[in-house]
Amino acid sequence: MHFENHTAEQIRAHLPPALAHRLQDVEPAEGIARRSFMKMAAVSGFALGAYPLVAGAQQGAAPAAAGLKPDQQPAAFVKIARDDTVTVTVNRLEFGQGTHTGLAMVLAEELDADWSKVKAVHGNADPAYNDPAFGMQITGGSTAVKHSYTQYRELGARTRAMLLAAAAKQWNVPVASLATERGVVIGPGGKKLTYGALADAAMLQPVPTAVTLKDPSRFKLIGQPTTRLDAKLKSSGKQTFGIDVRLPGMLTAVVVHPPVFGSKVASLDDAAARAVKGVKAVLRMPLHDGGEGVAVIGEGYWAVKQGREALKVEWNDAGREKVDSAKQLASYRELAAKPGRIKHDADMAPLAGAPQRISAEFVFPYLAHAPMEPLNCTVQIEGTGANAKASVWTGTQMPGLDTAAAARTLGIKPEQVAMHVQMAGGGFGRRGLLTSDFVVEACTVAKIAQAAGISAPVRTLWSREDDVRGGYYRPMHVHRAEIGFDAQGKVLAWDHVIVGQSIMAGTFFEPMMLKNGVDETMVEGMGKPYDVPMRLSAHHPKLNVPVLWWRSVGSTHTGYVMETLIDEIARATNQDPVAYRMKLMDAKATRHRAALQLAVDKSGYGKKTLPAGRAWGVAVHESFDSVVAYVVEASVVDGSPKLHQVTAGVHCNLAVNPKSVEAQIQGGALMGLSMCVPGAAITLKDGVVEQSNFGDFAVPRITDMPEIAVHIVPSADAPTGVGEPGLPPLAPAFANAIARLTGKPLRELPFKLG
Repeated sequence: MHFENHTAEQIRAHLPPALAHRLQDVEPAEGIARRSFMKMAAVSGFALGAYPLVAGAQQGAAPAAAGLKPDQQPAAFVKIARDDTVTVTVNRLEFGQGTHTGLAMVLAEELDADWSKVKAVHGNADPAYNDPAFGMQITGGSTAVKHSYTQYRELGARTRAMLLAAAAKQWNVPVASLATERGVVIGPGGKKLTYGALADAAMLQPVPTAVTLKDPSRFKLIGQPTTRLDAKLKSSGKQTFGIDVRLPGMLTAVVVHPPVFGSKVASLDDAAARAVKGVKAVLRMPLHDGGEGVAVIGEGYWAVKQGREALKVEWNDAGREKVDSAKQLASYRELAAKPGRIKHDADMAPLAGAPQRISAEFVFPYLAHAPMEPLNCTVQIEGTGANAKASVWTGTQMPGLDTAAAARTLGIKPEQVAMHVQMAGGGFGRRGLLTSDFVVEACTVAKIAQAAGISAPVRTLWSREDDVRGGYYRPMHVHRAEIGFDAQGKVLAWDHVIVGQSIMAGTFFEPMMLKNGVDETMVEGMGKPYDVPMRLSAHHPKLNVPVLWWRSVGSTHTGYVMETLIDEIARATNQDPVAYRMKLMDAKATRHRAALQLAVDKSGYGKKTLPAGRAWGVAVHESFDSVVAYVVEASVVDGSPKLHQVTAGVHCNLAVNPKSVEAQIQGGALMGLSMCVPGAAITLKDGVVEQSNFGDFAVPRITDMPEIAVHIVPSADAPTGVGEPGLPPLAPAFANAIARLTGKPLRELPFKLG
């Protein structure tokens, strides 16, 4: 996801009129300026002013401090038990990226908490848990630590100040005479009070508006490699996820989706399915895209899976486009041959007379997210009509938006929906989408089950096949580049066209994210950080294939194109690829240079002798305000590319938890590698997705995984994100090494050497 340069007020301006109108009637809490409140609550759930504004506040807590927004109030984020346990509520979904540990570390640092007694939990749909920069609830765009770093430091500092005030009052001494260390307030003469003993009294103290934060030289937690809070549970198999939700009397549902997106049921024979032991109901249902599905509800996954397989369904796909990947590629190539809507416009006159030229076409397929935990959502409805209430359990990247979608689907108000955010087993963007498709589907199943006389909670599960075939893919793209340069590698003109579906078209973000008809998410990363005159244009064809952001969004393809073409120019002019990059980077690219130089130095590039048959590959790319450079060693084994060694140089400013940075870069590199392996593509024939599981949608196996060494550029600047930036440079670095071995550039993913 990528909404970096937009305020909540800009987002609100493009909401559907009905939702924007509802927000006009929302009144801010006492002490909060109306303008500040509206900026905070504008998008999260689209009417979240009706929710309690300080979620989880302890009984008898002090009134909210004037001038502080809900996301600045400690009561919503910190709970200190009498046994000294500190529970930090985190405003982001934890789905493998380490956010719960990172933000808990940030708060605990300023609180001077005993880290051994700190734990973290998810927030809910309360607007206190909005992203403080976006003004909406969202986990994405590598923004969790970046946007909430100062917020969580201040929350910790405010809580510490309240504990000190409580101790000073109890001892009748000045606050200035007190100190804190590892969950203890220390007073004159060595007197001590634990945070747990002070917690109740501290919560009655006024919330300070202004606090003084630690000088980074005094950090004890931030910057230290720290084992994640969830490591023990996950490594032992004891961690529960959304798919593990169990409620008394709960039933399970699976849904038959139409093979062609948006199709409807023509005929249904469900007799055999109803005869399966454990199946309670077979119900036709509307889908979020206007199509129709069939829900099978029963006792446990095996029963409903068997019931679904026994169904006989005929589909009506009249009027639905049936996308064919081969025909789609041909049409994309036709579009790429002519300029599209202009993003950047440089003079292309020097192209005709350039001493050297490169003409290149790149092809990138659809990609499925395929997280380890398939989609799931459990819904319990209590009561009927206007008095109904619902509880939803799911791993969601957008709790507020999904709460609003659940309410809309169930025909109740958002404040009548309780959202229980669950730990998620990956997502890569699939659990945070503007249609809330899997949440809407689960709520629809629960609603029609209730109408059929079923009062039990219902857990709707997607199989791996449902997940791979169920839509919302990284779009397919075709790039065409015409580049003119001289013998020294100076780029004289670069004419570039990209063809691909728009992620933002048709959403309420379209007016903001499509500028001059160009989807900003598709062209991000083009040109940077190099000083090149580029004419960049884009075509956005519309097809009957749902598309969505995929980890690192546009940089999945723009980073590959930029870094392989830069390398190709270096080879064509007999220049070292590292030296050439350093020369071509613009003057502001200091972080790129630092990351690349670190990777070069740590890898031994240019100094050590590689084994026979191996070659170096280099790439550097910035995405989501962090820079990652890779220097790799690769070879060709039995006609197939093989990646042996990866050295990463990372510039993410201050690394809050170097262990998490290392893990995220390793995971990003692995996912980048997944774009390269044979079979890593989603294709369609007659409108139907041809892949179904990991047998035909390939992912890297353990034998494909190289050794990865991660090195972080030291910095004291405020942190940027690392959830996504590790992905984009891996594939081009790998491709550049193979091109040096074979003499042929790789311009299609997954790799094809033949």
